[in-house]
Amino acid sequence: MHQASKVWVGIVAAALLSACTWVEPTAQGEKVRVLTAEEVTKCKKVGQTTVSLLAKLAGIERNPQKVQDELNVLARNSAVELGGDTVVPISAVEDGKQTFAVYRCVPR
Repeated sequence: MHQASKVWVGIVAAALLSACTWVEPTAQGEKVRVLTAEEVTKCKKVGQTTVSLLAKLAGIERNPQKVQDELNVLARNSAVELGGDTVVPISAVEDGKQTFAVYRCVPR
């Protein structure tokens, strides 16, 4: 294979990988909201969760927005286990890892 062909194959592979969504919400996780700290002032904090995923695949950085979206889904799924219905990011994304506060905003 010519050098130029190898480069194009790498570019196409990276583009396809960056477009993939690897994380899916659970049925309960779909109901959990991602809000800001200002929006949860009347909610009860029930805990916190730290979620992580691969931010690089084969040494190639994944799309930062895709990584954030997938971290949000993981946090939403995790919130259900803590009895929460809302998550708020409380840290920045670092190496594919982020911490979220978990709240219950809707009375049971």
